[in-house]
Amino acid sequence: MGNGAMAGRGPGRFPPIAAQEARLEPFPWEMVMHAGLCLLRLPPRDFWALTPVEFLAMTGGMRGRGAGMEKPGLEALMRAFPDG
Repeated sequence: MGNGAMAGRGPGRFPPIAAQEARLEPFPWEMVMHAGLCLLRLPPRDFWALTPVEFLAMTGGMRGRGAGMEKPGLEALMRAFPDG
């Protein structure tokens, strides 16, 4: 392999992943079920029939994010509603 970039690793092999990068978090079933069954009030049959994309859309995950408030807008609100 001429440049030695993969030296000692064998053909087609990648360097090992650091332990902290390989750590996987468990799927948040409790939060997902709460959102679907309690907040959205879906019947269990409908909740379990959803695809992940449908669930994402129903919970607002496909909505575009706004640009947020610029400094002049915040200053105008602070003048209109002063603390104290």
